[in-house]
Amino acid sequence: MRGVVICNAYYQTDEIMYQPRRLREEFSRLGVELTIMSASAFPFCVEGGALRSALAGYDFLIFWDKDKYLLAAAEAAGIPTFNGYFGVTACDDKMLTFLALADHGIPMPKTLPGLLCYRPEKHVLKEASDRVEAEFGYPLVVKESYGSLGRGEYLVHDRTELASVMEEVRLKPHLFQEFIAESAGRDLRVVVVGERVLGGMVRTSGGDFRSNLARGGKAEAYPVDEGAAQLSLKIARLLRLDYCGIDYLFGKDGLLVCEVNSNAFFQGFEGATGVNVAGAYAEHILAKLAADGRRAER
Repeated sequence: MRGVVICNAYYQTDEIMYQPRRLREEFSRLGVELTIMSASAFPFCVEGGALRSALAGYDFLIFWDKDKYLLAAAEAAGIPTFNGYFGVTACDDKMLTFLALADHGIPMPKTLPGLLCYRPEKHVLKEASDRVEAEFGYPLVVKESYGSLGRGEYLVHDRTELASVMEEVRLKPHLFQEFIAESAGRDLRVVVVGERVLGGMVRTSGGDFRSNLARGGKAEAYPVDEGAAQLSLKIARLLRLDYCGIDYLFGKDGLLVCEVNSNAFFQGFEGATGVNVAGAYAEHILAKLAADGRRAER
């Protein structure tokens, strides 16, 4: 059996490549060859009215990118893909994540989608900033819908800051969200693989309202109780994810979903918890492929 993991063509730092390299190690341990491929290989093409794939020799694809076109092509070509198009695209856009989870009993902070401006010469409408101010008060959080590692997130303390940030993000998809003061600089990541919760990790910042490890946050293992475990499994099912890292805020009445990462980095999690995430993910993929094969034979 042979698999391939596709990574972004332009973003291949040691921090990012740790994940595919660890997966390659774990698949090798299980007797499976895993090729690491850059998206720069252009693995799909539409030619002569047909989809042409360079991945015909692979039995499965692990998608470690966010390029929805490549992922749509992979699924159209019929290659088993982990994670799939729905989950990756829903998680890549933070507002789509909240919309996908809404009305399913998932606790989330109050969130308002931002107005997207398509014309650079236009400026923020006063009635828009009035509405945001009235909905949330201060402080409030503004997030660009696309971004990771805490980039594109702003803590706004007053009307002047709000006007400035709204001008900065007006040409990008973004959202407004209530600030959960009880969780400032602290959050909980829960990692899910298949129908298993692998554990939890609390991240604490060194003074920033964001707790990302990439911004200097510290991490330690955290016990996941049954309620949080069942909530995490439900979220993974709703988003159709084989693997994810779910980030929770500590609200005054319990956990609130901050975001869901379909390609969550697990180097820090493995270090903090001692859990072999790459091994669990590899075993899950092979077990799911085997189960799908048995179903196809019936």
